[in-house]
Formats: sequence, structure tokens, C-alpha cells
Amino acid sequence: MNCNVFLFVALCLSLVCVLLLSIKLRRVQESLSVIKEALEDIKAGNLNRRVLAKENDMTKQICYDINRIATTNQSQFIRQQQSEQAYKRLMTSLSHDVKTPLASLVGYLEAVTENLVAGEEKETYIQIATEKAHQLKEFVESLFEWVKLDAGEQVYHFEQLDLNELTRNIMADWIPTLENSHFEYDIDIPENEYFMKIDVRAYIRILNNLIQNILTHSGGNKLTLRITENESQAQLAVTDNGIGISPSNLPHIFERMYQCDDSRLADGNGLGLAIVKELVNAHKGEIKVESIPSVGTTFIIMFRKVL
Repeated sequence: MNCNVFLFVALCLSLVCVLLLSIKLRRVQESLSVIKEALEDIKAGNLNRRVLAKENDMTKQICYDINRIATTNQSQFIRQQQSEQAYKRLMTSLSHDVKTPLASLVGYLEAVTENLVAGEEKETYIQIATEKAHQLKEFVESLFEWVKLDAGEQVYHFEQLDLNELTRNIMADWIPTLENSHFEYDIDIPENEYFMKIDVRAYIRILNNLIQNILTHSGGNKLTLRITENESQAQLAVTDNGIGISPSNLPHIFERMYQCDDSRLADGNGLGLAIVKELVNAHKGEIKVESIPSVGTTFIIMFRKVL
């Protein structure tokens, strides 16, 4: 009798186990069916598709992994679209920035070569054509500079150099240009030596782009450059007294190809300040801008003293 009862209980338990396993298997099959459908949907291009999973679901880790992959792919796809749109804007802007001065340059040169002008007017045309050619040269140089930075192909040569002496030398070269542009200038650089790791070519480009930006777009007539230092870092501040930049545009001025509609940057190509930011980052520094409309703008660069 006891043996029969034991066998009956064992049989019941076996049936219950089989039933539970069947239910579990059916749930797994349903989950796999949902996963398969989701994968096909994602494969078809629906990167918004996600797989829902319950806490006690045996396939929850697979669902989580699929959702993470879908999210990653969606983010990459969005970045790719944004990049493609940015490059389309870049090409459109480049086409305009090159076509307009190039057409003007050709027009002036044709007038000279075809003897449509003579005397002082001819000399004026030649001078204007030369200026247009230099503008195109500077633009192409900026473009190549940005392409190298964007592709991560820029090679840096950092040396232990005196920041103050290097800055003085760069500004000395700018003084004739500032005076010819009727710009007042106030240059305040400490007399002491301040050695830090600097890529000379990159640092020259940083200062040149900032100063050229002020001369071309600020609408002011005074430039102030000031360096302050302590044991851990140096601060370079370049200020103008121009028309300023509106608060809505300030967060975007270092973005590639960003051009403000209502500020001094409207005529720029959107590369100069983007290059400055990349080169400052290469020096492990930080750059920020402060501006008050109708009062002026200050670019502030912080360089850490890394020996």
C-alpha cells in the first residue's frame, strides 16, 4: 500500500513538473517569437523597436542586449545623419564662400587684361584682385586646417616654451596690421618667464584666428590682450569693444559652420572659431566667451601648466 502511494505521489509530481516545464517552454517560445519579430523589424530599419521583458523572463538578458544594440545603432544613425547634414551645409557654404570672391576676382582680372581700365583705376583693380586672392588663400588654408583636425590627422609638436615671449612675438607681427586697420591696442603680458608645453604652429593659429575675427567681424576699434598667471595655469583674454554677440548665439559660436544671423559672425565661414576650440583642446585647455551686445566680447582661454 505504501509503495503504491509513493508511486502515485511520484507520478503526480512528475506530471506537475512536466506541466510547469511545458508552460515555461511555451513562454520561452513566445518570447523567442517576439524577439524574432523585433529583430526582423529592426533589420528592416525600424530602430525605434524595443523588446519588452518581464523580470522573471528567462530571455530578459537577450531582450536587454537587443534593446541596447538597437539604441546604440539608433544613436549612431542619428549622428551619421547629423554629420551628413552638416557636410551638406558645409559644401553649400563652401560653394558660396569660394564662388562669390572667385567671380569677383575673375571680373577684376578680366577688366585689367582686356584693357578696360587704365592708369590709377587699373592699379586699383589689381590691388583689389590681390586682396581677393589673399582672401581665397586664407579660406582654403582654414578649410584644410579644419579637415585635418576633423579627421584626427593633425600632428602636434609640443615643446617647453615661454608663453609670454611667444605671445609678445606674435603680437609684434600684428601691430602694423592693427595700426593700418585703425585699431587701438592694449597688450598686457607679464615680463617674467612662464614655461609650458606649447605647439608653436597651433598657438599662432589660435591667436591669429581670434585677432582676425575681431578685425573682420567685431565692428569695434580697440583690441585688448591680457595674460594672467599663477603656479598651475595661465589665462589669456582677448577683448574687443565691438557690437558683441547675442546671448542666444553664444553657446554655438564654436560649432563648425555655425553662423549667426544677427551678430558679427554672419559674414564668417564658421571655421575660424571651431579651429580655435580644437587647438585649445589639443593643449588640454579650455575656452569660453563672454559678450555684451553693443559693449564688446571677450574670449578667455585657460591653459594648465603641465610640465
